[in-house]
Amino acid sequence: MDLTDTHTHLYSEQFDEDRHAMIQRAMDAGVNRFFLPAIDSETTEAMLQLQRDFPEHIHLMTGLHPTHVKENYEAELDHVLLQLDKEKYVAIGEIGVDLYWDQSTKDIQMRAFHQQIEWALERDLPIVIHCRDAFDEVFEVLERFDGQGLKGIFHCFTGTLERAHRAIKCGMKLGIGGVVTFKNGKIDQFLNQIDLKHIVLETDAPYLSPVPYRGKRNESAYVKLVAEKVAELFNKSVEEIARITTSNSCEVFGV
Repeated sequence: MDLTDTHTHLYSEQFDEDRHAMIQRAMDAGVNRFFLPAIDSETTEAMLQLQRDFPEHIHLMTGLHPTHVKENYEAELDHVLLQLDKEKYVAIGEIGVDLYWDQSTKDIQMRAFHQQIEWALERDLPIVIHCRDAFDEVFEVLERFDGQGLKGIFHCFTGTLERAHRAIKCGMKLGIGGVVTFKNGKIDQFLNQIDLKHIVLETDAPYLSPVPYRGKRNESAYVKLVAEKVAELFNKSVEEIARITTSNSCEVFGV
């Protein structure tokens, strides 16, 4: 089986005690490719070290996470631009708008989101979107770039069917993770109405563990549980879901 975890924070301090063992468990479960989103400048070196440790398996993004858009956001954006010039990244992410934690930074979050999309288009890179309590704001920015060839992933998609189609129209694939296994997750009620070519799998480890590990630390190995749930919803084999979604991720990231 050839699974891909399109969104995993392997550098998180929650993995400090068993990071390499956890990555090996994922590989043993059939996960061959890991895509790591950036948070801010403080995560850069740990991400680069992981890529040095697993050069055939780990691929990196750079970007400024919306919850880390603060007063110093312009300096953080300078760091993103420096990284784009200095290292090889497969995407700009995770970027977007998050109004769950702090609504006071909405304007600068949207400004940072817009700027990073411009860089993605200039460099022909995909974006990976973080959206929490901010669908209207995210779409307001995304739809300014309609027709410009933007592509990427709407990470941890938890919206409605209408919003799913709207995201796809903006050039995004839907990142499906542990929420699809939740009884109250809701996306399981309509996901099979979306063509599989628009879906990729993720864990968001160490967050959002799928059932039966909900509430515990998530691991990239658990992307197999997400694949099993998606296979059930589409009435296909897990192997076929793995193959299709890995192919979809190759289409996005180009690797």
